[in-house]
Amino acid sequence: MAKQAAFNTELQIQTGLGKFPEGATAQQIKEKSKLSMSLRTLQRKLENMVEKGLVKTSGAKKSARYHLVNTVITTEKPDVTNGVPAQAMAFLSKESEAILAALSVPFDHRPAVGYNRSFADNYRPNIDFYLSEKERDQLAKDAITTDTNQPAGTYAKHILQRLLIDLSWNSSRLEGNTYSLLDTERLLAEGIPAADKSPIETQMILNHKDAIEFMVSGGEDIGFNRYTLLNLHALLANNLLPDPAAPGRLRTFGVGIRKSAFTPTAIPQLIEEMFEKILAKAAAINNPHEQALFIMVQLPYLQPFEDVNKRVSRLAANISLNQHNLVPISFIGVPEDVYIKGLLGVYELNQVALLKDIFLLACARSADRYASVRQTISEPDPFRIQYRQLLQTIVTEIIAGQMDHHEASIIIRARALQLPSPDDKHFTELAETELMSLHEGNFARYRIRPAEFAAWKEKWNGVGNAR
Repeated sequence: MAKQAAFNTELQIQTGLGKFPEGATAQQIKEKSKLSMSLRTLQRKLENMVEKGLVKTSGAKKSARYHLVNTVITTEKPDVTNGVPAQAMAFLSKESEAILAALSVPFDHRPAVGYNRSFADNYRPNIDFYLSEKERDQLAKDAITTDTNQPAGTYAKHILQRLLIDLSWNSSRLEGNTYSLLDTERLLAEGIPAADKSPIETQMILNHKDAIEFMVSGGEDIGFNRYTLLNLHALLANNLLPDPAAPGRLRTFGVGIRKSAFTPTAIPQLIEEMFEKILAKAAAINNPHEQALFIMVQLPYLQPFEDVNKRVSRLAANISLNQHNLVPISFIGVPEDVYIKGLLGVYELNQVALLKDIFLLACARSADRYASVRQTISEPDPFRIQYRQLLQTIVTEIIAGQMDHHEASIIIRARALQLPSPDDKHFTELAETELMSLHEGNFARYRIRPAEFAAWKEKWNGVGNAR
């Protein structure tokens, strides 16, 4: 317990210090961190953290300013900080960087922790917020659609085919599924599984499709209630758990979290009680984005099901957005490593900042893809500009060669592997999305003749495409 308390105090100091990019005095840190210890005790603690390399100082001893040190883990790839791609660090707050620093310690050296029910108990709907007022206002502005005043679910139904592919693929990708975006589209549109993928990966994608359709088409019965969450789990876990009765059922035994110092509660009565409490609090929250983030935080933390908890939380985050006809979250471009560390921050530290940053990123990228009310001209994508020539070459080659989804996926992945990480994954998604977005009004930029495009599109849409 003493080790855990010391660890939490260090994290609290790092989080407070993270709010001072230019450094801070011990008194400023004490005020910002809301620590109850005396100033002298804090100074001793800071000196100890300096010795550990967690904090550094500048200036004379009596007027010393303390600065946060971001721990760097040495790997074979120089573009990784705290186990996270450097490119993914750009959107993170100082609080999130402090969480990453705490999690950079190997999991078997971090203090063991169990379920803390007060983390949910102490949250007061519409009084306490994970999202600031400024963040809530910006999310509402970005997520508005032309269907806001229509019956619940109208907007999601308008973009259902696109949402089915994007959310099924991205949510599965965050579970380590190796289906490509193109293979996902082919599976959902034509029912043809990728020959080089496992049955588990195929089942996972199909389960997402069923769960999304249930959520979008379920009408007034869909909400933060027992019926919705249990059935979301049943659909997402279908044919994936050893016990055929486990889908849609709360667990009654203990589970572990891989590579984490956190152990969820194994008490069935507490799982049942907190599951109902989390749903009740989520339903009472007025702001739809706060509802979404709340369920993404609290549901995985409780781990109410035998497995598939994260998948349920990602889809359930869209319940409130669907009810208000706001832009859904399909987790486009969310880095898997950062997402997992965001959850570890919740599990082990009860700190939401990192998962919140990921949530904000997911909302922003989904808004760019789906929002009906956007600026006519947006900022060009610098990544697309960087790889413009490679994209042009690959897309032209695929169309000219009349390649189907599977053939296109293979050549894209082969070319992407020649790029540095994490650009390879980003470019793969960019190229696959580009192919899926081509139509008769926009293919000329690839210098393709109409007859060539028509022949390719016929092959692409499945005519004589079985393999």
